[in-house]
Amino acid sequence: MEQERLTRTLKMNRKQSRRRTGVHPETFAEMEAVLIEREERKKKSGRPAALSLAEQLLMTLEFWREYRTFAYLGNDWGVHEATVHRTVERVEAALIASPQVQMPKKRVFQEAQIVYSIVAVGASEVPCERPKKACRPDRCRSAQDSSGAGTAARKSSTH
Repeated sequence: MEQERLTRTLKMNRKQSRRRTGVHPETFAEMEAVLIEREERKKKSGRPAALSLAEQLLMTLEFWREYRTFAYLGNDWGVHEATVHRTVERVEAALIASPQVQMPKKRVFQEAQIVYSIVAVGASEVPCERPKKACRPDRCRSAQDSSGAGTAARKSSTH
């Protein structure tokens, strides 16, 4: 299925491909060439990747274009989300390090994500404004008492 997605994407015309992946087919080919060069420079081969280099590039472009989570991408591509994360980081690092592809450095990506927000809170002391409790004449002190008119007498459970 992954191979079908790559084949369909590569068969698209220039406008459709740009809309789907965010890059023109020529740029896609240049990026793939950078990844092939990087793969050839490796000294240890290790375990073969689950996806081809073109598929890894397409998956990375989908991540950049659609901002989908690694879990969803992994589900669509048939790999684990940790594999998607490693692949995206590896492809990003290879493309940033390459002089053939003009990409901003990782530092620019991180600086753009910093958002500052300032919140001002007034913390002055103001007495609570609540309505005075109505006083029943049989349960509270008289209004002329010095302690105040709104003080209610203590309730008793036997009363």
